[in-house]
Amino acid sequence: MKKEKHPKMFEIEAVCTGCSAIFPTISTLPQLRVSLCSKCHPIYTGHHKFVDTAGRIERFQKKYSKK
Repeated sequence: MKKEKHPKMFEIEAVCTGCSAIFPTISTLPQLRVSLCSKCHPIYTGHHKFVDTAGRIERFQKKYSKK
């Protein structure tokens, strides 16, 4: 490998701004901040809810159902 060709890699700690969790990682950036992580994202925590506004599923099924 040529030394001038590849970017410098850093062992850093990625910080989640949502829950302040810290994850060790390797990156070409000297620091990394993320807004959501697996510890605070609603999909991973199970605190999400499905919102069906104006019956979109029913309208889709009605429109494309076989008659």
